Amino acid sequence: MLRIAAVGDVHVGADSIGHLRSGFAHLADEADVLLLAGDLTKRGELAEADVLAGELRDLPVPIVAVLGNHDHESDQQRVLTQRLLDVGVRVLEGSSTVLEIEGVRLGIAGGKGFAGGFVGACATAFGEREMKVFANASMLTAAAMESAVRSLDTDVRVLLTHYAPIRGTLHGESPELYPLLGSYLFAELADRSRVDLIVHGHAHDGTEKGATPRGIPVRNVAQPVLRRPYAVYGVEPGRHPWQEPGERRADASVG
Repeated sequence: MLRIAAVGDVHVGADSIGHLRSGFAHLADEADVLLLAGDLTKRGELAEADVLAGELRDLPVPIVAVLGNHDHESDQQRVLTQRLLDVGVRVLEGSSTVLEIEGVRLGIAGGKGFAGGFVGACATAFGEREMKVFANASMLTAAAMESAVRSLDTDVRVLLTHYAPIRGTLHGESPELYPLLGSYLFAELADRSRVDLIVHGHAHDGTEKGATPRGIPVRNVAQPVLRRPYAVYGVEPGRHPWQEPGERRADASVG
């Protein structure tokens, strides 16, 4: 059983020294890997990036992260990414990474994602140039993430994003905000590509647990939703929620 710890929307500030790290005191006893689902800083400023890097330095498990919209606010996302890489954090943006944990190959693909909405209420690339740019942003990031997922030949595959892939984990947010909180394209690519778990953040007033149309578990790990330093989800290799009847199947085993 792989133990995947995850949290997002920690919003580290320049005055947050020690706040994040104290919550990770028992991480090595509880998890095999830590996923960070974006909005790691308040405004993406360099002073915040330095504090964040210090909080994550030398943690006892591998860390894989994506950035969020807050991390782009100061247009310093490349420097922030480098700060994280310097302390051993793997940062994904339309890319993937593979970890071997006690003989199990865990593949993680992802990126920040983007807005756009959900089936029946989504942006389309039609009309004004600005609308086409907006709609195409989701399409391009989804295509990059799908390519990253499909590159993985691993026992378990996880999709890590900041923006939400389904409506289900947005429940609690104002419905008028749904088109700004995620895109159905990310659930579609996960269902097509046979992912085992999707982790996202961004929806502070949302719901922790949901599933894609094909039954892939989706977990909203925004810290205001979790109300704890992180959540831990157990994923059993070989038990895939997307298997069709007649295939070797067991119930989805994600906590």
